[in-house]
Amino acid sequence: MATFGEKIRDLRKKAGLTLDQLAEMTGSSKSYIWEVENKNPPRPSAEKIDRIAKALGVTADYLMDAQADLATAEDEAFFRKFRGLDPDVKDQIRRITETFRK
Repeated sequence: MATFGEKIRDLRKKAGLTLDQLAEMTGSSKSYIWEVENKNPPRPSAEKIDRIAKALGVTADYLMDAQADLATAEDEAFFRKFRGLDPDVKDQIRRITETFRK
């Protein structure tokens, strides 16, 4: 089971992001992201956890729960983004996904 910091580091590397890039995406400093990845236990605020989760395409719950499943967290993050899309864009995505059912 990965720790909070290990999950962030693994997801950041999987996304091809540097510490600097993730820091910029979350309104943090490079040293702050390093501390979150490496200090045990990290003490980020709920707002920072949410920003990091969104930047990495997962849910905050996934980062906080040692038992959470990555695929489920990625799906939930996708559907949260989907719900906020313009109706026309949603329709386009629905039509695209229909081609995969055939």
